[in-house]
Parts: sequence; C-alpha cells; structure tokens
Amino acid sequence: MRSTTEKPTSDSTFDVLARAIGRGRRLRPGRVAIVRLYGPISGGPRSADWVETVRHLTTQKTVPAVVLDIDSPGGSAAASDYLYLALKRLAAAKPLVAHVRVVGASGAYLAAMAAQKVVVAPSSIVGSIGVISAGPRLPQLLDRLGVRVEEHRAGRLKGMGAPWREDTDEEKATEQRLVDAFYDRFVDRVAEGRHLQRERVVELATGEVWLGSQSVELGLADRVGDLDDAIEVAAGLAGVPAQASPIRLRRPLFSRLVDRFAVRLAASVADEIEARIGRDRLM
Repeated sequence: MRSTTEKPTSDSTFDVLARAIGRGRRLRPGRVAIVRLYGPISGGPRSADWVETVRHLTTQKTVPAVVLDIDSPGGSAAASDYLYLALKRLAAAKPLVAHVRVVGASGAYLAAMAAQKVVVAPSSIVGSIGVISAGPRLPQLLDRLGVRVEEHRAGRLKGMGAPWREDTDEEKATEQRLVDAFYDRFVDRVAEGRHLQRERVVELATGEVWLGSQSVELGLADRVGDLDDAIEVAAGLAGVPAQASPIRLRRPLFSRLVDRFAVRLAASVADEIEARIGRDRLM
C-alpha cells in the first residue's frame, strides 16, 4: 500500500499507450455504432473478433442502434452462418441496419439477413445466394511428376476431398448433401429476413448477383442509399439523433506495428526495384 504522503510516480509509456488505445475504442453514449464487415469471411481470429464485437454491442446500453457496413464477397459458409446468429441476437435487442457499400455477396449477404433493414449503394454488388464447395484434384499431375501418395484410413469417408486422388461416388454424394444442407439453410435465412416466400427465394438463389438498385426491385434490399442514409434509418428506428461512431476490431498493438512495418518494407522494396529498373533502362 502506498503512503498518502508519497508523490505519485509518472505514468509509464505503456500506461499512456494503453489509455490512448482505450480512448480510441470507446463509443460516445447515444451514438449509432458502425461495425465494418470488410473482406472475406473465414474462420479463425478475425471471425471471432467480429462475433465478440457484436456480442459486446448487444449488451452495451449506451449503443441505441447498429449499422453493419458491408464490403465483403462472403467466404466460409459455417463462419458466415455463425456471424449471422450473433447478429440475429443483436437485432433482437436493438435496431440493426445492414449497408452494402461495394459488395455484399454470398456469406456477407447472409449476415445482412439478420438486420431489420438493408440499405444498398446503387452500384453495389448484391446477392450470390448459393453455396459452392471446390478443391483441386491432382492425381494426373502427381503421376507425371512421379509422386505417389500412400493413404491409410480408418473410416471409409475419412480424407474425403483429398487432392491426390479422385473422389469416389459415395464421397461425391456426401459432399453434395452437405452443400445442399448449407444451401437450404441459406434460403431459409433469406426468406425469413426478407419476408419472402421460400419458393420466390429459390427462384433468386441461383448464385447470381445484381446491382444494388436491382436488388431493391427484387425485394432483396429495402432502399438505395449510402452509409449516411443507413445511419439515419438506424437512428430513426431507435429514436435518437443520426450520429454515429465506428467500432474497430480488437487487434493487439504488436500485430498493428508488424503490419505497418510490413507495408513500409514492401513499399521500400518496390521503390528499390523500380529505381534499379530505371537505372538499367538508362544504361
């Protein structure tokens, strides 16, 4: 215990940095939170960070509404559906509006189905309601290279999809059943989220994409607009002023520093290569 007469020591550099990072992540009370769903959706830390952020906002009393700002081609079916479940829980607690700024396709469109309203930029790419499973098969190439893969299995379907051999008929049928199950769930999510008949969703669920303005005409989105429009819609649903604050995913300080170093290193290497090419051309 420190004595009351002891003078407080100055904060360490680490403490100052920690407080600065904390301030950057705080959300002002009464503001619409903006969660950015950018890039492919895959399993692992990034997907977990999205879900953790959504869960935090679900219980955050100072957050009246949330806008999910989307620019993503989708990705893993399982990861996308798990994110959808977290967003659905959020939408049950407070207004959630999805906004597609550039691309909201496949798994990213599935995530948007948790929202009460979907606002899309007029020239954005929306849809791709479907599921695909793909992988290389290389047995002929391995034969040419003289490479042989020896396989020992316990369970006749273990190793299904291995690239060093062709799938058996049973493996192909099993993989198709899995794809069909994901597809049926995707269709059900869209039918529920867009209040459409399932038969109508099946007609649209061909994997096709549309411009944002076309998606509104098809009933796959509610209105055309930009991020400010989405914020206004979310604020109107919550009955608060149309003010917003972006939420940044948690990333360790070391990771951010490494990324910045990598970007600078790549730029330096590119500059050096360009300079050498320039010298060679002048010689």
